[in-house]
Amino acid sequence: MDSDKNFQPIIGLEIHMQLSTKSKMFSPDKNTFGEFPNTFISPISLAHPGTLPTVNKEAINYAICLGLACKSTICRKNYFARKNYFYPDLPKGFQITQDQTPICQGGQISFSVNGNPKTINLNRIHLEEDTAKLIHDLYPDYTCIDFNRAGIGLLELVTAPEIKSPEEAYAFLYELRRLVRYLNICDGDMEKGSLRCDANISVMPKDSNVFGERVEIKNINSIKNVQLALEYEIQRQINLICNGGKVERETRTFDAESGTTLSMRSKESCLDYRYFVEPDLPPFFVSDAWIEKVKKSMPLLPSEYREKLLNELHVNEYNTNVLIENKQLLDLFEKLSENTKNFNNIANWILGPIKGYFNEFKLSIDNVFSKVDIIKKLIALVEDKKVSYSAATQTLLPIIFENDEQDPLTLAQRLNLLQNDDVNSIEPLVKEVIAAYPDKVEKYKSGKKGLLGFFVGEVVKKIVNANPAIVSSLIKKYLDE
Repeated sequence: MDSDKNFQPIIGLEIHMQLSTKSKMFSPDKNTFGEFPNTFISPISLAHPGTLPTVNKEAINYAICLGLACKSTICRKNYFARKNYFYPDLPKGFQITQDQTPICQGGQISFSVNGNPKTINLNRIHLEEDTAKLIHDLYPDYTCIDFNRAGIGLLELVTAPEIKSPEEAYAFLYELRRLVRYLNICDGDMEKGSLRCDANISVMPKDSNVFGERVEIKNINSIKNVQLALEYEIQRQINLICNGGKVERETRTFDAESGTTLSMRSKESCLDYRYFVEPDLPPFFVSDAWIEKVKKSMPLLPSEYREKLLNELHVNEYNTNVLIENKQLLDLFEKLSENTKNFNNIANWILGPIKGYFNEFKLSIDNVFSKVDIIKKLIALVEDKKVSYSAATQTLLPIIFENDEQDPLTLAQRLNLLQNDDVNSIEPLVKEVIAAYPDKVEKYKSGKKGLLGFFVGEVVKKIVNANPAIVSSLIKKYLDE
């Protein structure tokens, strides 16, 4: 619609990242997903009278780590606060969070949208605890509560209202998910709920400096759905304004099946959370030494890893771009590269036969990690020209994935796949093939050097597993005489 061009969307995101610590934020209960409901709980996470919280130091390390990656200012003196509201998924009747002293203040995340660089500023990143999980679809008349999730550590990241399109929101979330996966602080799985996004959206005339009324879309469960929800909501607000209506401040949800946002509740009267300093937790202080220790423990960030792959390891640009998009593939690259300097060859193996195999059979990449040492030996066999690349990838690799075979060399011997390097047995067959095709010999000598592959193929047909390099060298020797 032409009227759409007269409006500018303004978007801010609030993203909750469930931390991958072994225990919860304020109790020793195990941090886990998918286990039987209400099995990883304790009097502390259930807020029994007389219980006291203790802070998970590793969660603070994760917060500092993300803050450093985002170029935030790390708050030195930190308090926790009580955010008071009553809801069935909140066992204490309040949430322990940070209010006045977010551990990370400011910062920015840079990314690209359709090849164009973009940087979005952050307002804050703060620590808090997760709520329990409400399950509405098990029984028609009841809502069930799983307290396994209650108390798991969260980082909440709040952007400045600087995102100008659904595409930018998508790209921002994609980059943030990649970042937390690189840092190993969150698995970024939105389907599991370990990364959750709320979007604040308004529209205003392009010639205006005043933001429109803001609508919040809650708990969007995938990066693509964030984009779809924003596209719909922007259009809804523009249509409403153009038809003489007024955008009301409210909270909405996104229905992925219909592709529409639906009203949940009005925000005419905002909740008063009655924040006050958590009396059961002392303040904690982040020293320069603490920050420096976290900084030294941090892995390379995506941009830094790209530089390393291209300029230090000399991996080609295509392989580099694919590897840095997937932290698991990059971890696999690190493991397979431990005893070699042919880094681009390792990347070719991962992005070619290895990735192709587990994609075809819908295997987890964990299946590959469990066989790293065997795959290293297989790659070495090819590099040492003991087994051809085709035999290794088409025959040996599937057997290795499907069985507990420990030694590729033994397997290759058993299947008669070791390359024949015996010049004395190969040379007579080379002479025989050359003598059988005098017309092609003349064409080769007249300049059609591509016929070399034909002669190699004919020799290989006559002798099992002849080393193509030796065959090629012998053929050239006789044809170039």
